[in-house]
Amino acid sequence: MQAIILAAGMGRRLGELTKGNTKCMLEVNGEKLIDRVIRRLFALDLKRIVIVVGYERANLMAYLRTAYPALDIEFVENPIYDKTNNIYSLWLAKDYLMEDDTLLLESDLIFEDSVIDCAVHSPYQNIALVAKYQPWMDGTMICKDSNDNIVTFIPKSAFEYDDTDSYYKTVNIYKFSREFSTKRYLPFLEAYIKAMGNNEYYEQVLRVMTLIDNCDIKAVDIADRKWYEIDDVQDLRIAETIFADASLRLQKMQHSFGGYWRYSGMLDFCYLVNPYFPTQKMVYEMKANFETLLRQYPSGMGVNSMLAGKYFGVRQEYICVGNGAAELIKSLMENLEGNLGVTYPTFEEYPNRIGESERVVYYPGNDDFSYSADNLMAYFSDKDISALLVVNPDNPSGNFIGKPELVRLAEWCGNRNIRLIVDESFVDFSDEGFANTLLDNEILGRYPHLCVMKSISKSYGVPGLRLGVLASSDESLIGRMKKDVAIWNINSFGEYYMQIYGKYENDYAASCDMFRREREIFFAELAKIPYMRVIPSQANYFLCEVTDRFTSSQLTLRLLADFNILIKDCSNKKGFVDGRQYVRIAIRDRKDNALLIEALKTLGR
Repeated sequence: MQAIILAAGMGRRLGELTKGNTKCMLEVNGEKLIDRVIRRLFALDLKRIVIVVGYERANLMAYLRTAYPALDIEFVENPIYDKTNNIYSLWLAKDYLMEDDTLLLESDLIFEDSVIDCAVHSPYQNIALVAKYQPWMDGTMICKDSNDNIVTFIPKSAFEYDDTDSYYKTVNIYKFSREFSTKRYLPFLEAYIKAMGNNEYYEQVLRVMTLIDNCDIKAVDIADRKWYEIDDVQDLRIAETIFADASLRLQKMQHSFGGYWRYSGMLDFCYLVNPYFPTQKMVYEMKANFETLLRQYPSGMGVNSMLAGKYFGVRQEYICVGNGAAELIKSLMENLEGNLGVTYPTFEEYPNRIGESERVVYYPGNDDFSYSADNLMAYFSDKDISALLVVNPDNPSGNFIGKPELVRLAEWCGNRNIRLIVDESFVDFSDEGFANTLLDNEILGRYPHLCVMKSISKSYGVPGLRLGVLASSDESLIGRMKKDVAIWNINSFGEYYMQIYGKYENDYAASCDMFRREREIFFAELAKIPYMRVIPSQANYFLCEVTDRFTSSQLTLRLLADFNILIKDCSNKKGFVDGRQYVRIAIRDRKDNALLIEALKTLGR
């Protein structure tokens, strides 16, 4: 068996990165794409490796001859690489195809070693490696039957998003027998080039063969094995993340602050959202209006304030809508003067917006990081603060202060001219749910120094819409913040979501009930993990102390490396002392939670 690698293309979409070299000379985490492929092919003891070169071929050929002097690497040159596509590059290698069974690869691929094994060890003589369709995939798709026969090749022009459940993406790795190449594929390839020209793709020939007759190629699913096709700088960044060692991969993912849908199969126990809302019916309604929302401008702040006021039952003049709570936090903190009272550990977006000298910090000083309104009043009674932050339930501890206590704290703050900021993004998950909210006209009107922040991303399960609200009867503050944000800070999808939410209010209440039941089950399961102590929580996450076997960083890395599960390592958060180790684990649905529990049990064996 031999291998043919197509490496003649210019890689224009990679811009400066391919200005002086072909795509396969790109480095991913310090190793060139071509080196990864050659290393894997060398282990197969092939008869030879043939590379079709074109753009910057002199650089590539010189590098390979120097790096692999003992290998039998042969080159085929495509002199018109800038006017042709890979169909012509493969045609130039036709003589090799007729001499031996062939592994055919494209040079812009990165894959784990076992992917090639799927082709080499398959009992089928002629195969296309394929992977179940994922949103990041682009290019030729296929459909296959239960016997692995390719029913059809689907080009970009025939792609239908409604049919993606049945699609597989070609990995651009093939195995052709010499007989198939000589008697079937090459005659079709020649005829196709004569009819359609050289600026086409070789997979189009396979599509034509399938349309006319059975093309005798089987589709072999590589399952969850890692691979990626690098066409642009975003592809390169994702590939660097996927193929990094666990420590570097974790670092790269954390620095992306989301977008984890790009990483197929990963379970995200880091970000905190409701697993039971929105309902599928609500999603369908959003999808049904997608084109209208995409093509139309959203309303300005006035309309969106009205919608948010309706959403939460609060006066329009009391409320400011943000592009996520993060936008409102930035504006609010810039509108504060003086020192901020804050309890650590907590959600650090607020205190990080001011200087360290402006923070007056309270540490609860107990194993569960729990505190009450009385604790806060006692500690801050003689402190110089102009504002007090209470994240309720707190993040990451899950500590919760009930509504009567918070109202008493608001009274105390008012008597001392202290602005009370209550972030209740997770309050709907608490045992009494909506009854604990401070988003109430009477309470807000009575305490104008009170600001209530709520992220719609968290409990409502729509982080991609980027919605949050701040409510206060201090209309001068609300007015300043409305001037801070852009007039169109909310997109049409977020606006429409707020508009239709009322129809699904009962579904939301039911989702919170489902969640509370799952939290109870999950707590009991986590409590049985011998090397962890679970801290009770009224939110949609648990703070867990890692007491044995691992540090928090080690546990985070093992879960990512061994099980593709991401949790939050809290070792760098302020408020944890004495070298004790903590992680935060989001609560997902029953299926996902069971997978995490099994992974934790496996690591403990």
